[in-house]
Amino acid sequence: MSEPLLLVDAVDTYYGQIHILQGLSLRIEAGELVCLLGGNASGKSTTLKTILGIVKPRNGKVVLDGEDITERSTSYRIQKGMAIVPENRRLFGPMTVLENLEMGAYLQGGGHKDDFERVYELFPLLYERRSQLAGTLSGGEQQMVAMARALMSKPKLLLMDEPSMGLAPILVERSFEIIKQVHEAGVAMLVVEQNANVSLSIADRGYVLSTGRLVLEGPAAELREDENLRKAYLGR
Repeated sequence: MSEPLLLVDAVDTYYGQIHILQGLSLRIEAGELVCLLGGNASGKSTTLKTILGIVKPRNGKVVLDGEDITERSTSYRIQKGMAIVPENRRLFGPMTVLENLEMGAYLQGGGHKDDFERVYELFPLLYERRSQLAGTLSGGEQQMVAMARALMSKPKLLLMDEPSMGLAPILVERSFEIIKQVHEAGVAMLVVEQNANVSLSIADRGYVLSTGRLVLEGPAAELREDENLRKAYLGR
């Protein structure tokens, strides 16, 4: 098997004495869309924080593109090709859409004309709204800005934390259409979600977490048909 873009290998993560992630292992290949599913307190957010270096594991390692980054800072990981679309978007509300995109390209020197053209091609509406304050946009539009801002750094790996959070059902559908579009443009993605059905409909593979342990993993199409997953997460 080829070397993955991201490898999380036998990671144990603690908050104080509380053992959160217990021997967690997952991998993402270059250009692959993987979803990480689980309910509240399953360890999804801690997994993201561990991948980003916000939380350091007590055991195990995190490897990005062949380099062990377990002890590296979050800023180093961002420089090496990670980007995140955080839960609730966390835009710079008093700044314009364009200024938010420029912030996303900060480590790339503020962004080149080609970078802006690339994200405007994916998100034509943002070109129209580029002078509008980000805080005045709708939830769906803010999600577009958050994704475009992350893409401005030209990431190897895009992490998405609960992209459906707080969106109306019709906007959830649109948001995942955009995620699929970004994936088809060649960006590897890890989508952390509670909404299993919509996540698995666009993912290549999936992992399911429960109280810090992986309980299921496999091709997305197979997981959608898994009886245990359907009962627990798909409501069928």
